[in-house]
Amino acid sequence: MDYKSKHRNKIFYSTIVSLLILSTALHAQAKLLEKRESRSITIMTYNLKFASPTYQPLWEVRRDMQLDMIRKYKPDIIGTQEGLKEQIDYLADHLPEYVVVGEGRQGGDDDEHMAIFYKRDKFRLRTLNSFALSKTPEVLGSGPSVNPRMVTWARFAFINRETEGSKSPYPMDYRGHWEINLEFYVFNTHFFNSKEPLGRLNASKLIMERIEPLHPFGSWNQNRPIFLMGDFNCLPGTELYKVLVGNANADDPNLFKDTNKDVTRKKIDWILYKGSIKVLKYEDIDFNVNGIYPSDHKPIFVKLQIL
Repeated sequence: MDYKSKHRNKIFYSTIVSLLILSTALHAQAKLLEKRESRSITIMTYNLKFASPTYQPLWEVRRDMQLDMIRKYKPDIIGTQEGLKEQIDYLADHLPEYVVVGEGRQGGDDDEHMAIFYKRDKFRLRTLNSFALSKTPEVLGSGPSVNPRMVTWARFAFINRETEGSKSPYPMDYRGHWEINLEFYVFNTHFFNSKEPLGRLNASKLIMERIEPLHPFGSWNQNRPIFLMGDFNCLPGTELYKVLVGNANADDPNLFKDTNKDVTRKKIDWILYKGSIKVLKYEDIDFNVNGIYPSDHKPIFVKLQIL
């Protein structure tokens, strides 16, 4: 074999090796992106504005605007505040891709709901509960005689599905494989208004107390991520915010973190989180139709990755 032939062969084999390395790297990158996307979650918090006969535009006008906004963003989880049963039922009827849970502040169908909508094809509901923001949390409707407040919370599990050509996420016998049990908690609330500053502060403390026992015992599993969202009726940086999030330099794993680090923002609607989470996107949604807004609140939308 002459020199030129050897040189051509060398180049050929070198090219093949380079292509194989590149193909392997691209495949690994694609699998990593697939895994990240399978552990991503989008969340929205939205005060619907209750169906008041004196608020303009009326609910009959606003409701389809809200549907259009939700369909545009397609959040995996939605926490709503102020919605009456009529409003929650209307959204549920026209958004069949979601399941809705939660009850009214007085229990059952009465009063405003702290509802949680979740994608039926992505999550499975494992636990559902609620409590009043009062001295008697187990009694819904307790607290102030007018506008009592509450929390709806749920534990969800990702539905694991095999993608075409991939292996099952579970081994043949997966008993004891706690590390693949991907679950998270969602808390949705609406705090007292400015006339009840002590009530808001105590509500923050009560939520922190209620969350603490949810951590798994022993060393079988890591703490599940927890998302806390809602209308907190006050700005970031206030005392109740510090109960939940701490100071700017706080590094306490027992505290929440804010999906928006700007504590000077003029927003009373927040989405907070605990756990190994990376915030990929934060948006204050400015959805309107010819300058007409479907609520007196603008929703917040975030995309997060569970690490």
